Amino acid sequence: MRIGILGTGALAAALGESWAGAGHDVAIGGRSRGRTEKLAERLGDNVLAVAPREAVIGRDAVLLAVSWDGVEDMLGSVGASEGVLEGMPLIDPTNAVTHGIGTLLTEPGESMAGRIAGLAPGARVVKAFHLFPAGQWASPPGGGRSRVAVAMCGDDARALRIVGELVRDVGGIPATLGTLDRVRQLEEVAGFVIGLAFAGFDPSSAVPHIPSTDRPADSQRQ
Repeated sequence: MRIGILGTGALAAALGESWAGAGHDVAIGGRSRGRTEKLAERLGDNVLAVAPREAVIGRDAVLLAVSWDGVEDMLGSVGASEGVLEGMPLIDPTNAVTHGIGTLLTEPGESMAGRIAGLAPGARVVKAFHLFPAGQWASPPGGGRSRVAVAMCGDDARALRIVGELVRDVGGIPATLGTLDRVRQLEEVAGFVIGLAFAGFDPSSAVPHIPSTDRPADSQRQ
């Protein structure tokens, strides 16, 4: 696939490297041309450094890998309000939470994914990749990577399928939990995980272990 990545941080680097390694063509667009070129050069031949707007044109999916408070500026720079992202699977991995505490910074009843959908009319927003640190997706020595479920929400079946493929390409198991109406719940879970981690607890120790059912591992139910 042709994947666009907006941003040059740790998540952009980890997923960009893994997707390029899986054979996808990756274009990275960041605010700093120098940082963008440096990252693209480090990630290899399948990765191009481009202007942000070019990173979203003619792609099969776009990853919005910027901090939550930089979303509006980045989407504005690519012309999202003009419908440039119409029909595009737009992956939202952002966490609008208080650093070290995990409380949500969005308005009551609002989700960050919903805000992004409003800023990018016509985009097929999918919440994904927001629960694990970037290191989970980096290419490990020897190619081994632990399998984890990636909780996702989205309104568009095609976009969910595409993002599910990209999840599998980095060793994850896509688990669709519902539409964007449910996405605030996923964002609250991220706050819960972050709060526990910064308090010195292993978040997995606070979640009951429930044996999986016989349903397919890749959950794509709507």
